[in-house]
Amino acid sequence: MACRLHSDEKQYQSTMDAPQTLSHSLAMESSKSRSVDGGQLLSLVDDDVSVRESLPDLLGEFGFTTRAFSSAQEFLSSDCIDDTGCLILDVAMPGMSGPELYQELKHRGQEIPTIFITGQRDETIRTRLLKQGAVEFLLKPLNDEALVAAIRTAIQAN
Repeated sequence: MACRLHSDEKQYQSTMDAPQTLSHSLAMESSKSRSVDGGQLLSLVDDDVSVRESLPDLLGEFGFTTRAFSSAQEFLSSDCIDDTGCLILDVAMPGMSGPELYQELKHRGQEIPTIFITGQRDETIRTRLLKQGAVEFLLKPLNDEALVAAIRTAIQAN
């Protein structure tokens, strides 16, 4: 992967040797199978530090390599855009929102399969984003099974 990490960032690598007593039922299933991401990078953009710390660890249990970003601008200025096989975007963030980042990437010709996540139930936004081509729109707290299914769909679309 050409995506480089800066010295102050934590890298989340996939692990196929997950402990036998994982707290997530699907993680037990995935630890017995081959990597499901085909080596593609998942990029997560969320201003919530707890999501940026916990979600990559959870996804690592499923065999995914994840890179977390605190803002849309941080993602746009990274060298990870071309390596990203699936983008997980928070809807509401300070500065550029998830939907605005999604449109900016499309404007740049970067068609990355995208999953939106949010803590706010808003059917209008959900409907609009799905019509614009988003893979899925999930509510926080995230359901592990729904998230993994959406990621698999996104990777197949890529």
